Amino acid sequence: VLFIGTFGRIFHGILIEEKDPSKEKQVFVKTVKDQASEVQVTMMLTESCKLRGLHHRNLLPITHVCIEEGEKPMVLLPYMNWGNLKLFLRQCKLVEANNPQAISQQDLVHMAIQVACGMSYLARREVIHKDLAARNCVIDDALQVKITDNALSRDLFPMDYHCLGDNENRPVRWMALESLVNNEFSSASDVWAFGVTLWELMTLGQTPYVDIDPFEMAAYLKDGYRIAQPINCPDELFAVMACCWALDPEERPKFQQLVQCLTEFHAALGAYV
Repeated sequence: VLFIGTFGRIFHGILIEEKDPSKEKQVFVKTVKDQASEVQVTMMLTESCKLRGLHHRNLLPITHVCIEEGEKPMVLLPYMNWGNLKLFLRQCKLVEANNPQAISQQDLVHMAIQVACGMSYLARREVIHKDLAARNCVIDDALQVKITDNALSRDLFPMDYHCLGDNENRPVRWMALESLVNNEFSSASDVWAFGVTLWELMTLGQTPYVDIDPFEMAAYLKDGYRIAQPINCPDELFAVMACCWALDPEERPKFQQLVQCLTEFHAALGAYV
């Protein structure tokens, strides 16, 4: 077992090909506990299928769904041997206290580029993620990042979701104003969430807007306030984040522009080293 929540569990498993039993693949197995409600099961399956059938090197869509009478459903995804990006960043923060070179700014920007590439592909396919965040990305030991669905995220990262009185847990601190106020989602609201994800990368997994009451978030954003520039974050990089948080969705950059901008910044960082 890799993660356990209140109703969900994620295992590390082995998938054996039926046609060729000698072929084994390592997989993540997402499933639910016996006491999970029907609503929780349905939600896991619906959210797991969000990226199904999409092929891009920076996406991790499900490969199989197993549903048997009387058994809990299982969702299989390709295995990444470091797992969750948010937990990885937090681990880096612990290590950084003793070893400041543990992860470089260049590495972090490269991770951001990969997320932007995956999101650019989704935007081209007119798929809206609605819950982009470090917790919904995975990373391997070559620092390759892939975006996943948000099945079980509410369960495994409950502190990142809040109910604003409508019985639905939302990732309030990652949401654009129009999503919070009018429940409007688009590729532009995904861009807003990307800005927050970039902030998570540069702070090694800190929680955004940690001191703001979730019920006050909409008013706080409307008044023009945003999360502060992270320590050691270059001005150019913070300017990219700030663009993503424009109140008018039309004024936010497109993902393809973000890929280009971050790639140029990454190259410039390389030139300084």
